[in-house]
Amino acid sequence: MARTVNGAFDEFRREHVDLDPDVVLAARASRDNLLENIKEFDDKGNFFDLCQDFDLHFGSFSRKTKCRELDDIDLMIGIAACEATYNSGDNYANVHIYVGNNRAQRECANADGTLNSTLVLNRFKKELEKLRDYSRSEVKRDHEAINLNLISRDWAFDIVPCFHTVKEIDGRDYYLIPNGKGDWKKTEPRIEQNRVIQLSKKHNGKVRDTIRLVKYWNKRGRMPTMTSYVLETMILDYFERESVVANRICERFVNVLEYIANHIYGYVADSKNIEGNINNLEAIEKNKLFSRAKNDCIKGYNALQSERAGDLKKAINLWSDIFGNDFPTYG
Repeated sequence: MARTVNGAFDEFRREHVDLDPDVVLAARASRDNLLENIKEFDDKGNFFDLCQDFDLHFGSFSRKTKCRELDDIDLMIGIAACEATYNSGDNYANVHIYVGNNRAQRECANADGTLNSTLVLNRFKKELEKLRDYSRSEVKRDHEAINLNLISRDWAFDIVPCFHTVKEIDGRDYYLIPNGKGDWKKTEPRIEQNRVIQLSKKHNGKVRDTIRLVKYWNKRGRMPTMTSYVLETMILDYFERESVVANRICERFVNVLEYIANHIYGYVADSKNIEGNINNLEAIEKNKLFSRAKNDCIKGYNALQSERAGDLKKAINLWSDIFGNDFPTYG
């Protein structure tokens, strides 16, 4: 129970939105242990030469924008080129890599000498299944990653093998990861990571907690939801546009909902400037998300007005209507 709106939000975020600090520490230790295990794959003569300089922690757990519960942790594992080459002029989503002088690469090659990313994933899967620390865990191949579901933990690991390119003619370098169809695609997660960091500095640490709160709102499931990636991109677009944002998270939340309602039908540019428009929602989904964001935005403004008028019970009840029964009650 809460007597103030600020107190209600503090309790709500601590107990239901933000990741438990103990879980975060355990997850980081688990991640580091897994990386140490994967490092040993490099010592085997029938595996790829690994390049730890290109290993990358990516995704919302790494960016500190994941809300409770922690379900997955994303890792990119660097593979040394060993004289493998690629065509920089290929479409970003369908890049061909031509195998180098590594035995495992040759064994994962297509008839035309290109490296089959599905076979690479299978080779990673086979080695992960041998790890004693994860002998009871479930290892399966997704389209673009290997999923390691831990028996003893609530979270899983999504493990993505990757290559790193030299700088291309546009002055940029990229990571090449499986595209789910046997070839490879370009990505650059460091841009998203840096964008969160820079906007957090610009707005004095007000970005990540807002993202986590809006993600909690998004996944409540009363209406269609956006993917975490599209939603986070839209929230960052809001913070990029604003020179000054509200100090209180409840006010920032309402402002972000208004931004989502006003931009859900529009072009949402990929932060990495690779994929173009990532707003691939169907029209009916956009309509429902618009209505949900608009209605909850209005409720949020009403809650703020009630608080200013001194009716804290009504204000907290309105917030509870937006966020559900986990939000503290007045009293």
